[in-house]
Amino acid sequence: MMLRRRRKPEAAEPSGNDDSLGKEVREREKEERRRQRVQRKKEWSCVDSCCWFVGAICCSWWFLLFLYNCMPSLPQYVTEKITGPLPDPPGVKLQKEGLSVKHPVVFVPGIVTGGLELWEGHQCAEELFRKRLWGGTFGELYKRPLCWVEHMSLDNETGLDPSGIRVRPVSGLVAADYFAPGYFVWAVLIANLARIGYEEKSMYMAAYDWRISFQNTEVRDKSLSRIKSNIELLVATNGGNKVVVIPHSMGALYFLHFMKWVEAPAPIGGGGGSDWCAKHIKAVMNIGGPFLGAPKAIAGLLSAESRDVAVARSVAPSVLDKDVFGFQTLQHLMKMVRTWDTTMSMIPKGGDTIWGNLDWSPEDGYNCESKKEKSNDTHAAAQNVTEGSLLSAKGVHYGRLVSFGKDAAEAHSSKIEILDFKDAPKGNSIPNSTCQDVWTEYHDMGIPGIKAVADHKIYTADSILDLLHYVAPKMMQRGDAHFSHGIADDLDDPKYNHYKYWSNPLETRLPNAPEMEIFSLYGVGIPTERAYVYKLSPGADCYIPFQIDTLAEDATENSCLASGVYNVNGDETVPVISTGYMFAKGWRGKTRFNPSGVRTYIREYDHAPPANLLEGRGTQSGAHVDIMGNFALIEDIIRVAAGATGEDLGGDRVYSDIFKWSERINLKL
Repeated sequence: MMLRRRRKPEAAEPSGNDDSLGKEVREREKEERRRQRVQRKKEWSCVDSCCWFVGAICCSWWFLLFLYNCMPSLPQYVTEKITGPLPDPPGVKLQKEGLSVKHPVVFVPGIVTGGLELWEGHQCAEELFRKRLWGGTFGELYKRPLCWVEHMSLDNETGLDPSGIRVRPVSGLVAADYFAPGYFVWAVLIANLARIGYEEKSMYMAAYDWRISFQNTEVRDKSLSRIKSNIELLVATNGGNKVVVIPHSMGALYFLHFMKWVEAPAPIGGGGGSDWCAKHIKAVMNIGGPFLGAPKAIAGLLSAESRDVAVARSVAPSVLDKDVFGFQTLQHLMKMVRTWDTTMSMIPKGGDTIWGNLDWSPEDGYNCESKKEKSNDTHAAAQNVTEGSLLSAKGVHYGRLVSFGKDAAEAHSSKIEILDFKDAPKGNSIPNSTCQDVWTEYHDMGIPGIKAVADHKIYTADSILDLLHYVAPKMMQRGDAHFSHGIADDLDDPKYNHYKYWSNPLETRLPNAPEMEIFSLYGVGIPTERAYVYKLSPGADCYIPFQIDTLAEDATENSCLASGVYNVNGDETVPVISTGYMFAKGWRGKTRFNPSGVRTYIREYDHAPPANLLEGRGTQSGAHVDIMGNFALIEDIIRVAAGATGEDLGGDRVYSDIFKWSERINLKL
């Protein structure tokens, strides 16, 4: 409370009317208190109105999705009246062809899409036992946001449960069939598999806590052991037919880790032996797998942003900052996400060799406005694009994953002065009271450390790791114990028997399973985040000090820079080079990463947005999550589950330049 200093009375007239003067002072103070109450009421009214507005939008959105989900025949009926009869869903089409259940299927969800429920919590979470904190309606997020953040965060030292909190994955197919009411993840695929006879005895959702490191899912929950046992049970109860495994997104990295874990001897591994995968797995059909990481993970860890968040922040900064809500949204989000160890599994792997340096990247010359000719031939798409047309877009340096300033992003490397930041002094000069107790590691860096990071100017895939070690040392200390992002020189080195290498395809081998097939199924034709232009934030004392510079644009024709983000071909989340390289070159044929010659296939799906709102998220989408409803992808999966091979599907189907880009990467195979 502000103490008001009473004014010293001026020389009073000789009337001696002291009582009237005191009364006047008291009236003034009373009026001031009333004015302050009115002002506070207005401020809270603004907060309440904003909260009501956001809540109303969210509730309306969920309600409309609920109606859409509950009445699927209505949109189809209306659409058919407008456009004519719709094609049969893949399950109906393939049932008519006579396909039926053969190989049991295993779904491996990715980051974010699996439901999490509360088993033990603090006082603020009373009455939430076994209620979903993640997935579902997200009702608890709106009701008690700080309590929700507290329970969704992990311990920043151990990467495991904080004291007195237990949040666990939901089990069964319901764990990830829908992310929220009306927003499907696996539901459409499950429904189409059911059309040819699949049911729970031939399907299994390999749910796990996607927040904690892959090996810790076994330490805490025995999740890897459960996957092993359930696969063995599925094979035994389905006539000895091997399983078809379908991972999505980060689930591809998780299952890559599993295949090494199941071979490794106990206690570090599952003790299944070197032939376990050969005996139990027919095919692994990865959907949108970020095998070599995703630049989007860098922006998330550095500033709690992606392209969409950065644009929203620039349009209405007070919505995400503390000015309106009194709730520092991005700071809380960053603090929470940095406790999730699995985010570090998606930091780009392979360093500058894969992602490029100051002057080179495999996607150099990509034309962001071009639409490549469709082709079903393995190399035709690459051959249809001449080197001249590839070089039509100039000046994009994709290897510069983070640049401070558009000038640094575009300048010739000889013109850039890069200052070392790793030994720059840190200093905490910011009082915690000004930041409403949202204390991030940026406050520990202080102004000198923040300035040193910005003065470095350019960060490639190699130096990004140094940057993250500098700005988030606790997070990276945990990450270094569970993940690695390099390239193995000698895979016979005993150090690569450690689990930290098992989810990096450049530091481990595929199983000894020559009859197994491994697919990469992913969307193309959508601008996908590849590199960022950053700037220092205003008010860095309480805000995240770095943010994407959404004013960084390039108005030239075929520009790949928009709102501070350099885009390249991909599925909106993962660039083509990450989803496709290992299948186009790294694992193709017998290589040191694939010594048994596991057959690899690329199946790309050229993105086509829905023609109208009645089509929902579309049946030809190539977007990272929406692709789960892509009819062509679902048909490919059902055919393989029913017994087809990759050759039966037609081999590779490629629309992008993945083979040409892969050839530009100089990696010993």
